[in-house]
Amino acid sequence: MPKASKVKNKSPKIKSKTSKKSKVKVVSKPKETSKNSIKISKTYMPKETEKYMCEKHKVFFRIKLQDWKKELVKANNEALYNGSMDDNSISADIVDQASSYTDKNVEMKAINRQIKLISEIDKALLRIKDDTYGYCLDTAEPIGLKRLMARPVAKYTIAAQEKHEKNEKVHAND
Repeated sequence: MPKASKVKNKSPKIKSKTSKKSKVKVVSKPKETSKNSIKISKTYMPKETEKYMCEKHKVFFRIKLQDWKKELVKANNEALYNGSMDDNSISADIVDQASSYTDKNVEMKAINRQIKLISEIDKALLRIKDDTYGYCLDTAEPIGLKRLMARPVAKYTIAAQEKHEKNEKVHAND
């Protein structure tokens, strides 16, 4: 019997220690869930009448970017899997081999472009986290909802983007 009472005495101490730890966890969790607690319907579309880059806008674009990334990763995986299965390079005909090589080269370029796009999506998701998403990296002006709807990974306003493209052309000619 004395052993049982010792066990009973020890368990409340353990519970009190874990309850203190859980209180710490509970205090930190509401901060995380307060940002994620905003839910939007699947049909929600950002409106110009709402405050620019409010929490609803951020949630909308986060979901849009994450869904886009999932589609790209899935498409890349399928292309890589299917591409490895279809191998005509063994063919005796040189024309078939050349055609197969060209097809694979085009497919790999497309996959590489998609990988770069996935990287841009990841950068956009980071900008959402640090509250810089939707604002031009050069001027800090709002990019605009219409532009972000058309190109969710946009980093610049249209004017700043045109300036960057002109600079790229000038440096490409050097």
